[in-house]
Amino acid sequence: MTDHAAGAARTGELPDAGLPGLPAPPPPGASALPPGTFAGTVVLVTGGGTGLGKAVAAEFARLGADLVIASRKENRLAAARDELAALGGRVTAAGCDIRDPRRVADVFDAAEAAHGLPGVLVNNAAANFPVPSEDMSPNAWRSVVDATLNGTFYMTREFGRRHLAAGTPGSVINVGASYAWTGGPGFAHSAAAKAGVKSLVESLAVEWGPYGIQVNGLVPGLMPHDDMTEDIRGNLDRAHDKDARQPALRVGRPRELGWAATFLASPYARFITGHTLVVDGANWQRRALVSPPVVTVREQLGRGPFAE
Repeated sequence: MTDHAAGAARTGELPDAGLPGLPAPPPPGASALPPGTFAGTVVLVTGGGTGLGKAVAAEFARLGADLVIASRKENRLAAARDELAALGGRVTAAGCDIRDPRRVADVFDAAEAAHGLPGVLVNNAAANFPVPSEDMSPNAWRSVVDATLNGTFYMTREFGRRHLAAGTPGSVINVGASYAWTGGPGFAHSAAAKAGVKSLVESLAVEWGPYGIQVNGLVPGLMPHDDMTEDIRGNLDRAHDKDARQPALRVGRPRELGWAATFLASPYARFITGHTLVVDGANWQRRALVSPPVVTVREQLGRGPFAE
């Protein structure tokens, strides 16, 4: 370590911009998988009309998949459907509230009527917002856990039951979060739900492996996109030089999550199941030699002292 770098570490300064960091990824449209890898495969992506869900759906579309994108944000689905259809393959958009098992069954019925039984399910839809736990209402807890954990289970259960009945293999990818391992101060509801999602991956991979159904997890790091929520965008706006705050010295690109998803569901990953792959440039494993000062969640969110 240079004298300047050592001094920066002691003072909390950001590192030299001259450090290389991890290389940039290939350009949009590139793929490590052969063209047509998912030709004849139906891929159902929840939350597929916006953000990272749409980015994942796009990579499946480039590889020949027929898509079903499902979301509660029905006003965003039509535009996403047209955008994804331009990449190849057929695309069906379906409104769905994953918290309701009856609506979940309906979206699978719609997928089968349009294209056939989905061979790949990507559970991307979730709910989240920052809040100190002492301020969290029971309804806030329920809303996040219901969408993130229960909704993921309802979708996965429906997928599994239909494949078990048909005697066909399939692949499930549950989008998780690194605080499933570490806990998430300020996001206790989401962290608890994502820990449950990670456990589902590990439990169902064993239960359904004998039937040919893979179940894996996929955790994104910081991957800015146009559909980020206001609280996440605000946090990024306040954190200048966000690239320099990552061990990779850059943020991720949404297509990098899509490439990881297509690999996990591809024929080249058939022996990978029960695994959660973190795509975040090692950010969640970062530790400092000296722990920074403790700042309470209330302070970080700009809230005053707790008062009942």
